[in-house]
Amino acid sequence: MFKTNRKSVQGYRTQDGAGVSLVRVLSTKDVEDYDPFLMMDSFDSTDPEDYYRGFPMHPHRGIETITYLIHGEIDHEDSLGNKGTIHDGDSQWMTAGSGILHQEMPQEAERMLGLQIWLNLPKSEKMTSPKYFDIKWC
Repeated sequence: MFKTNRKSVQGYRTQDGAGVSLVRVLSTKDVEDYDPFLMMDSFDSTDPEDYYRGFPMHPHRGIETITYLIHGEIDHEDSLGNKGTIHDGDSQWMTAGSGILHQEMPQEAERMLGLQIWLNLPKSEKMTSPKYFDIKWC
């Protein structure tokens, strides 16, 4: 009924983007064991110095990114003209597909708490048209 655990992972502190402090739970070294999960980062800070520089415009292709924001505010913009802001309890879902440029810029908040997961698209979907949408907490 239950599968045995093949591997345990321990998150580690690192920086990504333009200097965002986060805990990387899954990374490239874990892909073979956790595909379609390619990466998982968590972030939790009450100090804007840890995150305000954000993730300026950068490319993605062949994956989906899902950001779940428990507390805070993050602005998003991409090369398709999509713009949005997610707040407490909201999610952002982006299908990079054939390729997209985007940026995620956290805004100063009392607390920035959430996670981001990268999912590998199936081979047949890697070149799908890029899409983006917010899932808003009502």
